[in-house]
Amino acid sequence: MFDLTEVKFVKRIVVGTDDPNQMRSEQQVAEANDMLNRCFNESPKGCIIGMEKSFKVLQIGEHQVVLQWICYHVGFPRKPAWLPAA
Repeated sequence: MFDLTEVKFVKRIVVGTDDPNQMRSEQQVAEANDMLNRCFNESPKGCIIGMEKSFKVLQIGEHQVVLQWICYHVGFPRKPAWLPAA
C-alpha cells in the first residue's frame, strides 16, 4: 500500500491535447504514455495520487471538434534521477 506521507516529489503528465493553439502530435502523446509507463516501472516507482480529466468542444467552421485529455499526478518518495530537469 502506498502512503501519501512518503510522497516528496510529484510529476504531472498530460496525455492528450490540452491547448487548442498547440495541438499535440501522435508522437508527443505516445511519448507522454511512455513517460507514464516509465514512472511505474523504473526505480523509484511512482504511484498515481490524482487525475484530472477534461475536454473542450471547439467550433471550427461548420465542424465541432472535441479535445480530450487526462492529466496524471504521479507521486514518488524522491525525485527520480532519470527524470529530466524542468
